[in-house]
This record gives sequence, structure tokens and C-alpha cells, in this order.
Amino acid sequence: MSNLIINQKLQASAEHFAVIRRDIHSFPELGGDVPRTASLVAEMLGAWGYEVHTGVGGCGVVGVLKRGSGTRTLGIRADMDALPILEKNGLPWASQYQGRMHACGHDGHTATLLAAAEQLALHAEFDGTLNLIFQPDEEGLAGAKQMIDDGLFTRFPCNAVYAYHNMPGLPVGQAVVQAGGFMASSERVTITLTGRGGHGAMPERAVDPVPALAGIITALQTVISRNLSTDDAAVLSVGMVQAGTAYNIIPETAKVMLSVRTADPAVRARVEKRIREIVEGQAASFGVKAQIDYQLLAPVLVNSPAETERMLAVARDVLGADNVLQKMPVRIMGSEDFAWMLDEKPGCYFILGNGTGEFTGCSVHNDHYDFDDAVIPLGAACWVGLVEGYLKA
Repeated sequence: MSNLIINQKLQASAEHFAVIRRDIHSFPELGGDVPRTASLVAEMLGAWGYEVHTGVGGCGVVGVLKRGSGTRTLGIRADMDALPILEKNGLPWASQYQGRMHACGHDGHTATLLAAAEQLALHAEFDGTLNLIFQPDEEGLAGAKQMIDDGLFTRFPCNAVYAYHNMPGLPVGQAVVQAGGFMASSERVTITLTGRGGHGAMPERAVDPVPALAGIITALQTVISRNLSTDDAAVLSVGMVQAGTAYNIIPETAKVMLSVRTADPAVRARVEKRIREIVEGQAASFGVKAQIDYQLLAPVLVNSPAETERMLAVARDVLGADNVLQKMPVRIMGSEDFAWMLDEKPGCYFILGNGTGEFTGCSVHNDHYDFDDAVIPLGAACWVGLVEGYLKA
């Protein structure tokens, strides 16, 4: 089937899926608790003939479509969850739930994959198995891991996995398909120092963790500036400090929480090593005990070469070669839990422009943001082209 016909069919259904997207937008659900969205997805997939599996990793949905006798398998993921933000854009389809909003475009990602799902079920030709993965709790960086831990790739084997995200500020019709490290890791580090509490007037009878905490916070600033090359992308931010209950009491414990992001697995390991060394060394010098809770919320997202080349070819075919970039104009230090899936399987995560308008061009996670429905048929055409090329009949 030619891309011209694909695009005509997808364009004809574009308004229908825009309505679906706006419905999902109006009733946003948070984290792993997305039953309404999951039910809508499952019902539509079932109507088109997919073998539907619900409750994968909580509210996750997988639609399986098998054609022919081919042994190749392909997975495509869309995220379904929203954010705890009060929507303020005044659009007709704005959130009906106070304090919840689809401020990242997951409503659009879901609608895009549904548009592709209909096209693939009713019109496409391929030979193999297609697994459409609808994931909850991407914002919490937990949903992908939960689905994997629930046997996602054991129950639904995939030779490769793909996903996309919209990008405000990049014109609709443009894409970024970049090989290698593409999104940063995300780590939450909690450092707890324990000394011995006492009276503020008698510090010699106590072991004060606060000076140790201050020394650690200062020393941590050297992790990036004195241990990494200027070519290494990394961010270390102190987000929370807790110590004490009153002005005249030396506390027994003090705590600091860090956000750490890196864009390369080797850099990530080096940063963790230096944080641990600094904390343990500083704690010992002040005579306090240190406990470090180092949580990897999402690893560095790494696009594999062959799968990226395949996606690059498809995007160029759909959007035109001049509209497809192979590197982000500005490095992204955000994180994406699709990285857990790419840790398990080769694949590619790419970007589609969301436009430059008042709502479609403002940042994601902004209370005025909205997904541009014009992206739906373009993204769906990319998914259809990928499936028909990867699972050739």
C-alpha cells in the first residue's frame, strides 16, 4: 500500500481521532490509576479485532494483532497518564477534573496509536506479530518497569520497541530521530546523616549532623564542575533539606534529597561513584554516620543504531527528508521511562513537532499546554509505515 493511500485514509479519520483525543484530555487520570482511559483503549482495540490483554502492570493494556506465519514481532508504546496540574487554557475540551491535566500530550500519543491501530487492523498488510503497548504512569517513571516486571516481554515478545513524544516549539510536520543517548537518566538520592542530638547551648555533648550536611552540599557542587568534561551532560540539584525542630536543639539527624540526571551511562556511573565517595568521606570527617538511598528512576534512554535507521527512513518517507533532523537542536535533560523498555529490547524513541502556537508551542508540564491534533495522522502514518516495513508480508 502506498504512503499516499495511507495518508489519505488516516487524514480521513483524523477528526474522529481528534475527538477521541479531546475526550481523553477532558477526563485525565493520574499515575497508574487510569481505568477510564485503559477501558476506552481496550474497547476500541477489541472492536478492530485485536487480542486485548488488560491489567498488565496495573492498568496497562496490550493489543496483539497477528498476521501470516512470520516470526518477527514488533512493539509500539503509547503513554496514557496525565499530571497533577490545574488547567488554565480555557479550551472547550479542558479537564473536567480539578487539579488534573494532560499537560504532556499523552492524550495525543494514545490517540495517535489508536489511529494507527485502526489503520493496521483494517487496511495494512504485514506478516508477523504486532504488540501495541498502552502504558500507565510514565510521569512517575514507574509504569514501564511495572509492565516489564509483570512479564510484558515474556508474554508479548518483541524483537524491537518504539515510541514517540511530541515537542512544543518544533513545527508540526518536523521530527527528530537521533541514534544513541537521547534522554537523560533520572535518579533520586536521599542522604541521611545521623549524629547525636543535644542542647544548643552544649554542642560539645552532641554530634551535630548539620555542619556535615552543609559540607556535603558544598562538596557535591564539585561533582559536575571538577569531575566531568565540559562535553559530559549532567545535572545535580539539591531539592530538599531537612534538619531540626527548634532553634535551640541540635538534631540527631539531617537529610538532603538530590535530583541527578545524566545523558550517558558511563557518566551516570561516574557521578554516582563520586557522590558516594564525597558523602562517606565528609560524614567520616565530622564523626556522623551516613546512609545513602540511591534510586534509579529511569536509566539513560539509548536508541539502538539499526532500529533508529529504520525509523529515520520511515519518518523521511512520511514527512520528507528535509523535515527530519538527526539531532536535537538543544540537548534534552528530561527523562522518560521508555528507557526501561530500551534496556530490555533494541528500539527507537523519536520526536514529532507539536507546533509553535499559543497552546501547542508552550512547554509541556505547563498549565496552558495543549496537544496539536494535526500530529495524530502524521504520527499514525509513521507507525503504519514502520509496521509494514518491519513486518514485511
